[in-house]
Amino acid sequence: MRKLLIISAFITSLPLAGFSQFKWDFGGSVGAANYLGDIGGKESTRRDFVPDLKFSQTHLAASGFARYKVHPNISLKAEFTYGRISGKDKLTTNNGRNKRNLNFQNNIFELAFTGEFFFYEINDIGRAFRYRNDFRCYVYAGIAGYHHNPKGQLGGAGAWIPLRPLGTEGQNNKPGMKPYNLWCLSIPTGVGFYFTINKQHRITYEIGWRTTFTDYLDDISTVYATDAELNNDPTAISMANQTGLITTPADDDYYSYLPGEKRGDPTHGDSYIFTTVGYSYCMRGKSKFGKARYQRYFKGNKYKKRKIRAKF
Repeated sequence: MRKLLIISAFITSLPLAGFSQFKWDFGGSVGAANYLGDIGGKESTRRDFVPDLKFSQTHLAASGFARYKVHPNISLKAEFTYGRISGKDKLTTNNGRNKRNLNFQNNIFELAFTGEFFFYEINDIGRAFRYRNDFRCYVYAGIAGYHHNPKGQLGGAGAWIPLRPLGTEGQNNKPGMKPYNLWCLSIPTGVGFYFTINKQHRITYEIGWRTTFTDYLDDISTVYATDAELNNDPTAISMANQTGLITTPADDDYYSYLPGEKRGDPTHGDSYIFTTVGYSYCMRGKSKFGKARYQRYFKGNKYKKRKIRAKF
């Protein structure tokens, strides 16, 4: 009975020994980037989550990453991602937002460190008993640092102008305000799954949400500033308030945004989203199983054979 238990444990451990040899994978991904903030939506004012997305403003995202499996159910991942986000008030049917007539684009450069927890897996797709192809679903969370720099166009055309130096809401002169940071932290969370083919080729799909600690990814947050708070700078004045470019007092739906009136919603921070498809290559490492415990039985993938010297 004891020998039977030892043999059974040995056979059961073979798949785990095989997996332990492929702890690292390195790869990249491509996909889409979008954002939630003060620009977007349809007929309503600002709403959380998907209803405020403008899918026409989806842009490219791309990343490179390294992942290490620390436990059968847990992996750690480091990833560098680039994505562009943008928005235009003229795309919304909400009258207030539309007449505000602001726009922006912002390039996000993010370095994220996350942990993945696998909640569903199939270790042997097709039940071939070779454990070469598997499927895993996971959730992830972590911390990320990113750089951004919002830019805007006057009237939605022409050159893209960096908005932070202009202090479009009076950040450079208004008491109690200061320019927002271009280097920030975010909390990445999301869900994904991957197929591993022949133990070494991995196809991944992920959708991730980045919760930020800023309301200025789109350079819009509080109220309109006075000309004095904008240093009487003609560029800052024209970029901060573009309502007059599309309406005049003679229009029935004329909107006159005066200093102190609402320009954005400071009660909600901005966030951005990455949806990607990726490929990675799993690196073969040294197996503790073979080296430490059973070295006398195996050499590479073959059994050791007793050498017999013939005598004549």
